[in-house]
Amino acid sequence: MAIAVDSSALFYSLLFPVSDQDTGGMANSLERNVLSKIELAFSSPKVIAEKVLKLPSRLSELDRKLAQEDIDTKDLLGMIEQDPVLSIEVLKLCNSSAFKRSDKEITSLQQAVVQIGLQQLQLFVRTSLMKEMINIKPIYFRRFGAEIWRHSMQVAFLAKAFADEDGDTAFFLGLLHDVGKIAIFKMMIEAFRQAEPGEQPSSVLFKQVMTTKSLSLSALLVKHWQLPAQFEQPLAQLANSLHQPTDPLAIAVWRANIVSECSMLKQVNKLTVEAQGQLLSQVKIDAEQFEVLHQKLLSL
Repeated sequence: MAIAVDSSALFYSLLFPVSDQDTGGMANSLERNVLSKIELAFSSPKVIAEKVLKLPSRLSELDRKLAQEDIDTKDLLGMIEQDPVLSIEVLKLCNSSAFKRSDKEITSLQQAVVQIGLQQLQLFVRTSLMKEMINIKPIYFRRFGAEIWRHSMQVAFLAKAFADEDGDTAFFLGLLHDVGKIAIFKMMIEAFRQAEPGEQPSSVLFKQVMTTKSLSLSALLVKHWQLPAQFEQPLAQLANSLHQPTDPLAIAVWRANIVSECSMLKQVNKLTVEAQGQLLSQVKIDAEQFEVLHQKLLSL
């Protein structure tokens, strides 16, 4: 009988250094510190949402502006252009290989509106603001932030492709699904400062908690941020690791998550052919289809 493959546990090996002292089900002092903070976060998500991982105010402001029927494009672009970093990030997405619509490079936001439309521009603004929120400041922790952002972008890209309808919502849900991991990791940074030198997360227990708790925390954060209610049910289903999701948006993100994890593990030769086949069979994707998707993800 084949042993079930835990793609999330494998994926965490990309985020944390491999330890020779795996403590199995026993949490070390660093992990106990972080786990206590996680439990506190569930009892008071408001603190986490406002102090650890605060949603940029411009996101809701721009969303309200874009939701207006008589939107003034000039005013909208003026709001975006007030933030040079945001403007640059949006233009980068417009010209990226994954989203570029023509050979002609987009060099201004005005040009972007003409070529991609307001709806796609809203998606890129949301994406850029989410990236800003996920940014990890201490240089020695940036690898985690970079890998999680790459994974989130891959999941968003694939979820939009997998969604039968409302691809833009699936895209943003893909970006949101891992905000709990970022919140937990930011709590971990503080724990690292208090830990003994060289102490690292090493137990299987900690990896399991990061997997199950982070998705539940994502759902709590999204609710506290007062984002559209349509995200709540899919995130709640994704947080239930015992059952496959039934909500169409949740299914799209669930499938995208597995494909992205497989792709990133394959890229660093940490996924056997047998494990890859077992994981992809869950989401009904064969080896040939996966290779096409894998090559697309490498270009993101």
